[in-house]
Amino acid sequence: MTIPALHFQPWGATLREQLDAARRAEAAGAAVVWAPELHRSAPVTAAALAARTHTVGVGTGIALAFARSPFLTALSALDLDELSGGRLRLGLGTGVQRLNEDWHGVAWSRPVQRLRETVAAIRLVVAGAHTGEPVDLDGDLVRLRIRGYRRPYPPLRTEIPVYLAGVGPAMVALAGEIGDGWISHELCSPSYLSSHVLPRLRPRPGFEVVVSACCAVDDDPAAARAAAAGVVGFYASVRTYADLFAFHDLAEEQRGVIEAFRGGLPADGLAGAVAPAMVDRLTLSGTPDEVASRIAAYSGLAAAVKLSPPTHGLPAERIRALQDRILRLIEELSR
Repeated sequence: MTIPALHFQPWGATLREQLDAARRAEAAGAAVVWAPELHRSAPVTAAALAARTHTVGVGTGIALAFARSPFLTALSALDLDELSGGRLRLGLGTGVQRLNEDWHGVAWSRPVQRLRETVAAIRLVVAGAHTGEPVDLDGDLVRLRIRGYRRPYPPLRTEIPVYLAGVGPAMVALAGEIGDGWISHELCSPSYLSSHVLPRLRPRPGFEVVVSACCAVDDDPAAARAAAAGVVGFYASVRTYADLFAFHDLAEEQRGVIEAFRGGLPADGLAGAVAPAMVDRLTLSGTPDEVASRIAAYSGLAAAVKLSPPTHGLPAERIRALQDRILRLIEELSR
């Protein structure tokens, strides 16, 4: 059975546990471990992952592109690349308007153009901060004018791969145009990738398509699907994803989840409102053999599949057990 490369997003109730899971993923044969950004800082977590691993790639998946200045993001990338010995993938995404404005106090306007210019600025600093030469970018939304500055540490690389997260067609197209890779949303089926993403992405040689996947492995397939249902319910409660659910003939099922949410169920407690078909079509859930077959379905479409255990509405001990099963599956498939 041919499968894409296997990436992993480690979970932990503590940072120590998260790092231990990353080390185990490296030993199991994972190609890259990714540090998300929501409950922890992606660059800080990635630094810890880089320091505690040896050969596995390390990515920020994803760091918020607008919440930090391009200059600071570039310095973080240079530090992470040095710390990891050249293993960094800088994953960036915009986040949504409310998060940027209300959580981070940063402007939200023309996000596609802003991300384009942000990436250009980061690349200029990565390439030239050590030279002492002026660094200039005169964009419509992002400007750099750096004079009298020289970073006194030689960079390990003057080009660090940038992976962009994107859901909407314009952001997906931007990733294909300027990125070194693309990272999908957590619910991205092979059929959706083939029909809605790849035609807009138009990946070129060397470009890495990374599918993020909620993965629940259990000898009891019903238990696996029940574990993943909370993740599907969380996203189904958001109207932004209506097109995704409609594409999979799940519009009516999504409406049922939204009604449950409006009826008072919390976003993390919607698993019971999720129809089995939603889990089957949008997650990698089932027995080890079933999940392996679902991963194989991405062959020829994606270079890698990033696996992560479901967490929504689940106690830590259940998440821990699900993560252990993913790590065992990675080891089995990597032999």
